[in-house]
Amino acid sequence: MKILVLAWEFPPRIIGGISRHVAELYPELVLLNHEIHLITVSVEGSANYEIVDGIHVHRVPVKYDQEFFKWIVNMNLAMSSYFIDQLVNISGNSNGISKQKFQLIHAHDWLVAEAAIALSEKFNLPLIATIHATEFGRYNGIHNDTQRYIHTQEIQLATKATRIIVCTNYMRAEIIRALNCPDSKIDVVYNGLSQERLLKFQNLDFDKALLRSKFADPSEQIVYYVGRITHEKGIFLLINAAPQVITALNDKVKFVIIGSGDTNALKQQAWNLGIAHKIIFTGFMSDIELTKFQTLADCAVFPSLYEPFGIVALESFATKVPVVVSNTGGLPEVVRHSKTGVVTAVNNSESLAKGIIEVLQNPEYSAKLAAEGFRELQERFSWVPLAAQTEKVYKSALLNTS
Repeated sequence: MKILVLAWEFPPRIIGGISRHVAELYPELVLLNHEIHLITVSVEGSANYEIVDGIHVHRVPVKYDQEFFKWIVNMNLAMSSYFIDQLVNISGNSNGISKQKFQLIHAHDWLVAEAAIALSEKFNLPLIATIHATEFGRYNGIHNDTQRYIHTQEIQLATKATRIIVCTNYMRAEIIRALNCPDSKIDVVYNGLSQERLLKFQNLDFDKALLRSKFADPSEQIVYYVGRITHEKGIFLLINAAPQVITALNDKVKFVIIGSGDTNALKQQAWNLGIAHKIIFTGFMSDIELTKFQTLADCAVFPSLYEPFGIVALESFATKVPVVVSNTGGLPEVVRHSKTGVVTAVNNSESLAKGIIEVLQNPEYSAKLAAEGFRELQERFSWVPLAAQTEKVYKSALLNTS
């Protein structure tokens, strides 16, 4: 098949989880002999057209507008125009672009919905939509005009799509409930972790003791969170749990919060609890530094209030770090309680503290969790079978529209 993919982020432009998802899924589809053309947003320092891991990447400039939703409109117009002007009647060239007509469109989230729907209808192409999260889920309902606009875009995309892909069974139920979508058009395909990233975690050569000393004393265990600094990630619950953990571990523990965003309220919270000296906020950390750090930590904690999947849990599996998560969203599907990690009650700092203490005080149990998580990463979350599942969705969409 010749497939058009629309996504608003692709490396080196990394805003959320879509970027890595797209970058890791489609090379596997290329290996299944599909021709993939990705239209995304241009980024300074990257070519407007290049082939990345077999993907034809087309980066389009987007007219700047300080109002985000107007910028989104400009982006969709730019993507649609580029496809019509540059790709519809392509005559084949040395870059290996075939004369074959496109057979379907795959859109990632509401941000590219307008372009995806317009092109699908104009050229009579089946539309596959991967919905990574919903506005309804993030905020436990729709409460203002901004959320209502996004919610409307998501409903439109779900309605017009031939097939919808979601990352967990939890998200399947959410799409049915929040977007009024029939169950019969939804397919569950888990997120994965590429073999390249998995090997990256295994083949590191650096002074672990020196790096560790920047975060903790030799006698202290390290608990970390990595991700966006937002309310829905539940970082405040980790800070609330910290005093109980510190007491149980006889003060021999440090907490490291990694990610960019406004941390002022969290720092104030730690100060008010008298544990500011026990919590380090690193801000943004580069991929290579984060990879090194993760290999020396003792426990990863993801106390989300809302989490469609939890790709960060897979990265912890890759580094063989035991994981503690909340039982919200797709996390309990990814992390199996007492098998590959510890699942705690959502929005409950006492339950979270008990989970962390259980991991830190039981090294044999922790090692068993980490080993099983690593094994499942290679079996359940490899992109090779996940790409094959995606291919089946494509074929189903073509059959439904033939």
